[in-house]
Amino acid sequence: MKKHVFLVLITLALVSCEDVIDVDVPTSDPRLVIEASINWVKGTPGNNQVITLTTTAPYFNDGVPPANNAQVSIIDQHNNVFDFVEDGETGKYYNSNFITEINGVYNLTVIYKNETYTATETLLPVAEIEYVEQNLEGGISGEDTEIKAYFTDPVDEENYYFFEYIPNIPVLATLDTNKDEFVNGNLIFGFYVEEELKPGDEVLIRSNGVSKQFYEFMYILLQQTGSSGGPFETQPATVKGNCMNISNPDNYPLGYFRLSEVSEVNYVVQE
Repeated sequence: MKKHVFLVLITLALVSCEDVIDVDVPTSDPRLVIEASINWVKGTPGNNQVITLTTTAPYFNDGVPPANNAQVSIIDQHNNVFDFVEDGETGKYYNSNFITEINGVYNLTVIYKNETYTATETLLPVAEIEYVEQNLEGGISGEDTEIKAYFTDPVDEENYYFFEYIPNIPVLATLDTNKDEFVNGNLIFGFYVEEELKPGDEVLIRSNGVSKQFYEFMYILLQQTGSSGGPFETQPATVKGNCMNISNPDNYPLGYFRLSEVSEVNYVVQE
């Protein structure tokens, strides 16, 4: 009899623990997020470009709020002005007459809610991907698909790379960075591994030439987003890009203004 009473008490205790608890998550005023990646894929005109503007939102909000009705423009070193026009209320701003120039210097201006944001960056070249190798028995398990995209790093230059691996299967894209500190002038490769990839699947491999500042920004960002600490671990610090608010410096934006030449290969995984 005592055992049955004890079990009933445990059951009642567990049921009583099912109360809904509202977590009061601290919030702050929304900040502008600037996703301004000007990509010039080798062999294309590079005239069609897009800049995405959003704002930060509370943790439990659904979706990412677009930043509407901004004035967005880029001026190159020859004083050519490229205006970006929003498509409806999407927060995506388009330009179809952009002029790309290797090592050209560009200045971005965004006016949003009566505040002006600016950034300056150089369009940097990238070595062409020469060939791709694969291994269907890679990774720790010996069952993952490994892909290596080879290219020759330019000699006597300081080069920084940003890689994107975008598969056509329902898994997240993989981003990575690299520099030629110890491999200057050599044949090197970008490395990608994915356990879900099978023969016949496709991976869009993109190698972007980037500045040292962007390399350091993305390296830190990837280190933070790739961490898996517990709830009591020190929270990541805000990673600031190269955009600044010249009207109100305390209301700094997030994101980055980047221009890159891009080497792109659509690779099909082989048997």
